[in-house]
This record gives sequence, C-alpha cells and structure tokens, in this order.
Amino acid sequence: MSVLESAQALAFVLLVVFLSYILVILVPFLRRKPDPEGDPDAYSWHVFIPCRDEEVVISETLALLRRQFPQAHVWVVDDDSDDATADIVDAASVSDPLIHLVRRRRPLARTGKGDALNAAYRTLDAWLPADVDRSSVIVLVVDADGHLADNAFRQAAGPLAFGDPEVGAAQTAVWMSNLKDPALEGGTGRQRFRKSFGRYLVLMQDMEFRTTIAAMQSLRRHTLTVGLGGNGQFTRLSALDVIAKTSGQPWHGALLEDYELAIHIMLGGYKTVYMHDTHVAQEALPDLRRLLTQRTRWCHGGMQCSVYLKRIFESPYFSNVGAIESSYFLVQPFIQILGLVLWPTLFITMVAQGSLTMGSFGAWISAAWFIIPLIFATGVLPFALWGLVYRKQVTPEKNFMHGVLWGFGYWLYMYQNYVTVLRATYRLITGRQGWAKTRRNQEADVKLLAKEA
Repeated sequence: MSVLESAQALAFVLLVVFLSYILVILVPFLRRKPDPEGDPDAYSWHVFIPCRDEEVVISETLALLRRQFPQAHVWVVDDDSDDATADIVDAASVSDPLIHLVRRRRPLARTGKGDALNAAYRTLDAWLPADVDRSSVIVLVVDADGHLADNAFRQAAGPLAFGDPEVGAAQTAVWMSNLKDPALEGGTGRQRFRKSFGRYLVLMQDMEFRTTIAAMQSLRRHTLTVGLGGNGQFTRLSALDVIAKTSGQPWHGALLEDYELAIHIMLGGYKTVYMHDTHVAQEALPDLRRLLTQRTRWCHGGMQCSVYLKRIFESPYFSNVGAIESSYFLVQPFIQILGLVLWPTLFITMVAQGSLTMGSFGAWISAAWFIIPLIFATGVLPFALWGLVYRKQVTPEKNFMHGVLWGFGYWLYMYQNYVTVLRATYRLITGRQGWAKTRRNQEADVKLLAKEA
C-alpha cells in the first residue's frame, strides 16, 4: 500500500469515527427525560468562588447566591487581586457569617485556579468539625460571574445525583447570560459591525454549550464519564478527601483543572453525573481575541490531561466503553492537528490527479460532481444540524430558517478550534504553563472606551 493509499484509508477511518460520534451523542440527547429532584436539607452546602480581580462582578454574585441559597456557606478565594475584590468580600463577611474570605498572597498566589481551589479546600477542612459526615458535605465551584438556577441544589440532591452514594461529582448545564446584552446593540460603522459580530459570538457560545457540549455530557451519563466544568461543578467532600489522600490535593496542575478533577474522581471509584435540568449562567465572550485566549487554555489543558490515558485504561472503575469515550475526548486535539495536514493534502492531491487524468479541472469536476454534496454531508452538516436542534429546544418560537442560518453560522464558528489547537500545541511543545485569565466583559468595555476616547 502506497503512502497516499494509507493516508486515504486513515482519513476514511477518522471520518467514520467522527460521524459515528455525532450520531451517538445526538440520539441520547434528543431522547432524554427530566431528572427527579431531592431534598437539599439532607446535605450541607459550601460554594467555592476563585477570584482574581473580580470587583466588577463579585458583589452581584454574592448577593444572588445568598438570596437563592441561604443555607450555603460561600468561600471566596482572593488570589491576590490588584483591585478591590478582597475588600468587597471582607466587608460582606462582616455582616454575613456565611460569607468567608480566603486570602492568598504572592509569590504563593496566582499559580493557577487549581491552587486557589486547594486553598479553599484546606480552609474548609480546618473549619469543619471533626465528627462531621463528610459524605453529606457538598462543595460547589462557581465562577465569579456564575449565576445558578434556583433548582440547582434540588437537582444536586436528587436520586440520580448525590442521592446516589456512588456519585462523587455532578455538573450542571451551562447557559450564556448575556444573549440580550444592550451593550452589543446600536452603534454606527465599524462599531456597529463589532457589536453585531459580538452578538454572533455570544449566540454561538450559547448554542455550543446548550447543544453540542450538552449532548456529549448526555452520552457520558451512559458511559459514566461525565466531565466537570469550572462553573457549576458539584463534588462530594469525601470524594475530594480520597483524591487528597492518594494524590496530595484534590485539584492538580493542568490548565483544564476541572476535567482533570473528574478523571481523579472516577479513578477514585466514584461516578460523575450530568444535570441537564439545572444550569449555571455565565458571560459569553463577544470578543474574538479573548475567546481564542480562553479556548487555547482549555485545549492546552485537555492535551495535558492525555497523560492519564494509561491510568484510565488500567483502572477497574472505567468500563471499556467509558475508557474509549474518555480517550476520544483526550486525543481529539491531536486528531485535529493531524486533520489540518491530512485533509488539505488529500484534497489537493485528489484535485490534481483528477485534473491530470481528465485533462482539466473543469472536466474533472463535471465528472466528479458528487464530491460537492459529499463534502457538505460530511464537513458541514454534522455542525450545521445543531442550529436546528438549538431552535427546537431553546427558541421554538423562531422559524425553521433561523435554525438553518444559525447552523451555518455554527459551522463557521467551529473553525476557531483549528486556531486554538495550533496555539495550544505550540504552548505544549514550548513548555508554557501560564494561566491566562480571561477579562470580564465589563473590564474589556472600560478598556475599549478608554481606547476610543
């Protein structure tokens, strides 16, 4: 077999795997049924909020959490902020004994989100009474801009979540909170285009989390390999204790510390579950540069987690199908890198050979016209169909054409993955480990106004 034939065979296998995966995640997602709820009073709740320069959002988040969940303790980890974050939280804790400030100082601070969460874990561990039932203590991680649905604790207390003693962690769905942001309306000329493009990015991120990612998580409910996110992440304290006992601390050094935690929880013998019927709302990023920075960090972190592949396949707690699902997620960035080389090479070779054989490119494309619908069916449709799913599940009042247009927009949006995987690969190869914090929209708006002024 020639090199070209081998490449064609490899490309065919990768294409079949990808299309099969799309089908496998779509079916359980469309067929899922609502989850039952439980009694939150059966548990004690502790919310961890890692913060670094979050003065523009932390007050609102604290007020909302305390109003929604008055029984929960809130532990804010200030990672040596340069702004007034610590002062705001400290002032709130004076009048509310259930708000706690955990302060970190440089050079020990600003070493990553995982380290900040470990500081909160150690503080909570020291604060709790020695005789507390740690299996009934639930830790929730939310971002400084995270807004939970009112039913979050009821869903987490349900029989399919922490009502099952084998469950060590649960992840909520994620929605975008700024779909109707007035700051992205109006304007003229270049500013109007920037705002329109910002609205497009916000919509695509909401679609991504509420369809594709939600469908992946729905599949993982069956393979028992649900991944955790950095926002809306619930964990049983006793599960964190198991990780700390075997590995030194619950959260580790990967830039995707949330998914790394999920791996450790599953390696520790606990199940992870997905709660689609509740959610956490967070800001979408209407700026392409900040979006690429965020996604590069996520991709880099996922690539770092590939070091766990051997332990996953050796673990008695991962089923065969669970190990396959996890490994597919972990090797996906490397497959994308391969595809960046493989697909253009094969396409150019095919066009060149066909044109030479038929005498011209026009003659070849006339004879091989079926290539165009084939490219659409395999390269566009698997992404574009999520626009129709989003319209049906999220905005059923919109007409069918909205779903079609959103689908094509989503197909274009997904090309940012190729940019981020290249940047992440470069960072991985060069050994860069820095944690790039994504600026909040209000911070970015202030900076942009200053620049325009």
